[in-house]
Amino acid sequence: MARLAAKARCNHYPLPVREAELIRGCLTFPHQPFSALDPCAGEGRAMAIITQSSKAVRYGIELDSYRAEAAAKVLDHVIQGDALSAHARVESFGLIYANPPFDAEFGESGNQRFEVLFLAHFARSFVPGGVLIYVLPAKQLAGCANVLASHFREVQVFRLDSPECALYEQIVVFAIARSRRERDRARDSEISFSRNRFVSAARQYETLPVLSQGLVDLRVLPTGPAEITYAGLPFDIIEDLLITSPAYRQVAQILDPQPISLNTRPLTPLHKGHIGLLSTAGLLNGKFGSGDRLHVAAWKTKKRVIRTEDGEDEKTIIREREQFVHELALAFANGETALIE
Repeated sequence: MARLAAKARCNHYPLPVREAELIRGCLTFPHQPFSALDPCAGEGRAMAIITQSSKAVRYGIELDSYRAEAAAKVLDHVIQGDALSAHARVESFGLIYANPPFDAEFGESGNQRFEVLFLAHFARSFVPGGVLIYVLPAKQLAGCANVLASHFREVQVFRLDSPECALYEQIVVFAIARSRRERDRARDSEISFSRNRFVSAARQYETLPVLSQGLVDLRVLPTGPAEITYAGLPFDIIEDLLITSPAYRQVAQILDPQPISLNTRPLTPLHKGHIGLLSTAGLLNGKFGSGDRLHVAAWKTKKRVIRTEDGEDEKTIIREREQFVHELALAFANGETALIE
């Protein structure tokens, strides 16, 4: 049930304001503009807090259309769609903050956690020396160990202790992006040591230091304008066109049945049987009569269970029979009401 509830909200668990403010206190921003990206923007609140009082040009990507609309009010550029279908120019961003969905991608090539996919997808989008802020459950840090060890340096891991974060054992990772030259020169032993350190930290959530004011001081570098292209499906346009598609029309009567309305006169006069059928089918609801007899009538059919008990050989046999009955509710202009079965 917890997994179904998470699916219903698109695995969206926003960062608490308190934690966002603590992260903001760990950053020093340049006096020049810089580009910042949140590939899981939600409503944009976390990115807005983390980059407040700065000259950040804020970019966001959000799958949910309603949250993307809200994010567009606080961020400068928002793409509504799948972040893994968005591609940023190499070495574009001075800061990337991400809190990816708590879920996995299921495909023919295998099942991979989104925490790993998002990090690998955007690892080359940093300028050399760019700042990574990555929020994820502690146990998923092991899956990210390879990318962190090879693409980043000065990696620091802290525990988030807000009740919402402690529930999922969330951590925040601060790191500095390596340049291509640094990646090429990194020794295998150095990368292996870092990878093992992250795998070990993933199993020791309780021993990690709690993020607090003044523990980290990272300087964000100025950057030029960023470029993001989206190659995925235009979900907003598809959603708007869906109701006019032939496929939707075929299932509309099942998904969204509309009440039948009769607004024309019958070809021949109705007899009592016709009136009875129309009434009990709920097609003669409405306003009738005049003066004191002006009233509103509403028919409906409901199921009733008739229960009988018979005694045979000192045993009681209970029989239940279902019966459909028709009910007429009347409300008169003078305030009287009646319910007739």
